[in-house]
Amino acid sequence: MIKYTLVCDHKHTFESWFANSEAYDKQVKKKLVTCPVCDSATVEKALMAPRLNAKGNKRKTGKPEMVSAQATTPAAVPETTPETTPVAIASPEEKEFRQKLRELRDHLVKNADNVGRKFPEEARKMHYGETEHRSIYGEASPDEAKEMLEEGIELHPLPVLPDDRN
Repeated sequence: MIKYTLVCDHKHTFESWFANSEAYDKQVKKKLVTCPVCDSATVEKALMAPRLNAKGNKRKTGKPEMVSAQATTPAAVPETTPETTPVAIASPEEKEFRQKLRELRDHLVKNADNVGRKFPEEARKMHYGETEHRSIYGEASPDEAKEMLEEGIELHPLPVLPDDRN
């Protein structure tokens, strides 16, 4: 996961988490990232720089902790501290969507067999009629999933949501 400080075209700053930089690029291109203040979909990464904490705030490893510090002009955005850094707040629609995804995931997990790492093997057995069809879920690498899709085996990833505390 990666956290970006973002700024909209109305100069509102906020933070948001993404799986990786590619996920950020795709979501911005599709106008899925919006400002929580004005709902503008014209957003970009704000200038960020790593900051080393003071010498007394070292981790047990003795290495300084790295944190992101927003570098903006004082007139544009008031200075923030880690306790007051603005955070993107989920809209009611996003909360509802997350709840529906959570319900879907719970339903799928409750009504299917977890076959773990044997997922590709079990899915192939059902596809080729070697075992009875049933709802299953488990783990597959991206390469295994691609191979199964190329064989015509229907599969879908389970929806994954960040913890409610994020």
